[in-house]
Amino acid sequence: MPLILLSELRSLTVYRHLLEKPVLRALCKLLEASQADAVTLCDCYGAFCATLNATPAPHSLAQAIAADILTDDNPFSSACSSERRPDPALFAAARRDLSILCEASRFTLQSLQNAACSDLPELLPWNTDAPDTPLDTGDWGSQVEDIAAYHARYGCGRFAQHRAFLWRAGRLIPVEHPDPIRLHNLKSYEYQRQIAIDNTLAFLNGFEANNILFYGDRGTGKSSTVKALLNEYADAGLRMIEVPKEYLRELPDLTEQIAGLPMKFILFIDDLSFNANDDNFAALKAVLEGGLASRPANVLIYATSNRRHLLKETFSDRDGDEVHRGDTVQESVSLSDRFGISLTFLLPDKQHFLEIIGQMADDAGLSVDRDRLLAAAERWAIQRGGRSPRYARQFMIDVQARLARGETI
Repeated sequence: MPLILLSELRSLTVYRHLLEKPVLRALCKLLEASQADAVTLCDCYGAFCATLNATPAPHSLAQAIAADILTDDNPFSSACSSERRPDPALFAAARRDLSILCEASRFTLQSLQNAACSDLPELLPWNTDAPDTPLDTGDWGSQVEDIAAYHARYGCGRFAQHRAFLWRAGRLIPVEHPDPIRLHNLKSYEYQRQIAIDNTLAFLNGFEANNILFYGDRGTGKSSTVKALLNEYADAGLRMIEVPKEYLRELPDLTEQIAGLPMKFILFIDDLSFNANDDNFAALKAVLEGGLASRPANVLIYATSNRRHLLKETFSDRDGDEVHRGDTVQESVSLSDRFGISLTFLLPDKQHFLEIIGQMADDAGLSVDRDRLLAAAERWAIQRGGRSPRYARQFMIDVQARLARGETI
């Protein structure tokens, strides 16, 4: 049986790249060694189990193979994640491959021992627990339509595997460990945050939505709000690409790459502002509104800035010798006007700041004297020259660390 399974795996077509993945590569070597001497077979067994143990818990063979299937970028998954449906021949090939991979996922130590040519020492069986949907305990080949629907919703390859990306010099780089912040972790600014949520949900549900400019004082949660939206709605098909200001001229190339994909993309531009004669200023204007090539329907731009008017302007600019000075002033506000929604985040006053501290203390379950806590928070803010949600979060981190060490606040 091991050699028959090995022959079937070697005949994979659509999912052939999976043979290069660590788990299937180690499994193939183990199958090859089924007729070898005990030392060689045990060596391959050890390498296979070590590879399986390096996968995410519960280190199941079926779950590891299923994860590779769902994230594989091949002609079938690519066609399913675009607007075109794979042709029948490709569907049939994918169905056959999935049946073979399902059989491989159920290969057990007992099957290996039954086929071995020599006596083996006592070996522990590996985990063969079934994966979660869309691949369950049935024949995976019969679930090819479910796999196609999965790719139509979540995409394939890197877009099915990751939710956050960086755009750097023409390349999309996955973010392996994105900021895990969630909307419930953010305090205050409920009105602004609800507008952003409603706009994002409209976007995900196929309705027209606006680009958003989050502007205001530093440390008020502008960037955190954008990142929390991604974590909240990634399972609904939302993806985010952070684009540094220096690469804004490449926005047309980026939008062309993602225009035909089923996921919804937010292009995140953090800390946005421009100097005069900045080429990136005109590039962003064109993508927002006004360029010959329209922004794809699956793309929005969310930008944060400490400035309402994104183009820096000096008094010399206003008092210069340009004949049509009004045109210069209009140019300075034209970019921010192209964001359909502008949300303002201002520093809280003392009472508002202490309310944020109280909410954070409740979330953390701190059993400390509330008056003493708030007095310490106010001292913390005064020492840092201001009050903001960022300072509140830093204060709470410090308080929890001190309490863990048995200190008082």
